[in-house]
Amino acid sequence: MLQLRSTLVVADNTGAKSAQLIGIPGRGNVIKAKLGDVITVVVKKADPDGQIRNHQVVRAVIVRTKKENRRPDGSYIRFDDNACVILDGKTNVPKGTRIFGPIAREIRQLGFAKIASLAKELY
Repeated sequence: MLQLRSTLVVADNTGAKSAQLIGIPGRGNVIKAKLGDVITVVVKKADPDGQIRNHQVVRAVIVRTKKENRRPDGSYIRFDDNACVILDGKTNVPKGTRIFGPIAREIRQLGFAKIASLAKELY
């Protein structure tokens, strides 16, 4: 689970390296985001040659969390870091063309099929 001001690694090739969670749109008063949630982030560190600039506010989806996530079969999945993939506007299409690192299987089930197809590893 992530809360406001949590720092995330950006797991795509848009040029952004790290981002900070600043909002969870459409969830009302809820202040915690989980795996697969669409969030609003501000880019804290970015490459100078990338598509995304420093201090740019964008939408992203959470693809990895340190907090374990329970699956319907009773198993748990957790990762070494908190990571997100930047989305293009209000659509569920990723802005980048490559996804780095493993991605949780729940991402495909939540309707982000393009992200799941770009990822090398699904756990």
